[in-house]
Amino acid sequence: MGEPGSDKDTDVPRRPTEDRFARSELRLRIVLSGTTRLGPGKADLLEAIGRTGSISAAGRDLGMSYRRAWLLVDEVNRLFRRPVVVTSAGGSHGGGAKLTDFGRALVAAYRRVEERTRAAIREEFAPFETDLVDEPDQPG
Repeated sequence: MGEPGSDKDTDVPRRPTEDRFARSELRLRIVLSGTTRLGPGKADLLEAIGRTGSISAAGRDLGMSYRRAWLLVDEVNRLFRRPVVVTSAGGSHGGGAKLTDFGRALVAAYRRVEERTRAAIREEFAPFETDLVDEPDQPG
């Protein structure tokens, strides 16, 4: 028989529950059409456009080129009948980009699904928490 607080089957002392699944990384990608996905990268980009008012500034904030950011915005815009991001041409006052109300609602829905998924992960994996190793072996 094991000591108090140990696993009866293996005599391995149990660690206190730390809710490490709550801190685990979630990379949720939703397939919307064919191979087109809405995931954390696009959601981050759309939020950055909402903050900065610019595709290029949003791309810089996220460490991506303007071309990559523009292609991602174009991909998301092509998925829906209504625009997610609208742009204005440059000129003496410069151009800009704006996240539409529809775009804000889309990002908010994605973030809600993300949080609900995190809650489900915490709930479903809580029984396994005390059995997690501190540092799993990494393939070499």
